[in-house]
Amino acid sequence: MLIVMAGLPGAGKSSVAEALARRLAAPVVSVDPIEAAMWRAGVARDQPTSLAAYVVAEAVAGGVLALGQTVIADAVNAVEAAREQWRSLAGRHRVPVAFIEVVCSDPVVHRQRLEGRFRGIDGFLEPTWEAVERLREKFVPWTDQRLVLDAVTDVSSNVAAAVEFLAAVS
Repeated sequence: MLIVMAGLPGAGKSSVAEALARRLAAPVVSVDPIEAAMWRAGVARDQPTSLAAYVVAEAVAGGVLALGQTVIADAVNAVEAAREQWRSLAGRHRVPVAFIEVVCSDPVVHRQRLEGRFRGIDGFLEPTWEAVERLREKFVPWTDQRLVLDAVTDVSSNVAAAVEFLAAVS
């Protein structure tokens, strides 16, 4: 199964992805460390590294799926092209795809989490709240069936809801 996390930066998707990964014993392929590695390798920040990071994440996730294992893709997935990339990957490997969107319904909490987080990704620049607000305006409405989790709920409850949702998808 391909599990695709989605949501704005700082909403809590990586926290849910990591907890879900521990629960399912499934690897997480996250776009942010891949993009940071590109910058550390000397790729200029003004280059389209975001798209490249999605393509690398797709390749890594595809390798995991080829082994017959479940994998969790952790990325913003704000636009239809990104979502189609994951649907296509699942189709090529003949596995179900499950989308899980994580939102934070309290903008004050969301901003505090974003501005207070430190993930220790060498070379990664965390986005500003203003950048998140701009991205929110560009977030394309969903057409896929998905589970929407609210990060104001505790992670363990969100993981339990995700496990229940995934059981219905597979």
